[in-house]
Amino acid sequence: MPFPSVTPEGVVAALAAAITPRTRVALLDHVTSESALVLPLARMAATCRARGVAVLVDGAHAPGAIDVDIDALGVDWYAANLHKWAFAPRACGVLWAAPSQRAGLHPAVISWGVVDDDWIAEFDWTGMRDPSAWLAAPAAIAFMEDRLDIDAMRAHNHALAWNGATMLADRWRRSFETPESMTGCMVALPMPARPGPVTPDNAQRVRDALFFEHAIEVPVLARADRLWARVSIQVYNDASDLERLGDAVDDVAGR
Repeated sequence: MPFPSVTPEGVVAALAAAITPRTRVALLDHVTSESALVLPLARMAATCRARGVAVLVDGAHAPGAIDVDIDALGVDWYAANLHKWAFAPRACGVLWAAPSQRAGLHPAVISWGVVDDDWIAEFDWTGMRDPSAWLAAPAAIAFMEDRLDIDAMRAHNHALAWNGATMLADRWRRSFETPESMTGCMVALPMPARPGPVTPDNAQRVRDALFFEHAIEVPVLARADRLWARVSIQVYNDASDLERLGDAVDDVAGR
């Protein structure tokens, strides 16, 4: 996938170029983890369908962060977490399958409630799994919808991520090339050149310094000839948090 100079059209073109006559399934992100990009998933899925390729989606960072209408995406399977952005406990997620794909989809551990032609029962309770996290999901969704106003929450998160990315890129004298249409509530920013070599070990050193010395949790990655900070915004963040990150990076980089 093209990066850091990325566009929705470039992503779709890269996917189309990667499909061969041997391709049977495409595993596509909805929101990428390291580069924090909201991908044009519906267009990507249409490209796959036109070539007879089934689509399995990793939607780990999507629910709660962006609007997700799975039926409108035209995919075969969609799996996602609810603990990342939807305020649910860890181990809470969702698995969706198109009606045409359910008959052939089975859990690795068989549920006690297997009934012929009952797809939900087959996944209902596998082994000794504790369902507490799943049972908390409705309360988490209601919290977002009723207490926070989910549309306002997403608007706040997106605006702070986008404006903060612009501010930090200017401060660090780096170009920020991600289109706003591909930005949700996370951004991957090129860091100043000063923190040292572009290696995984140095990226971990910078991340540890930010966490242990400044109490800031930010993944730091080494890719595309530079270090990147993936900044995540939730409704409880404000501009002062981004200013504090800028100060902390300046402190770490000055050594």
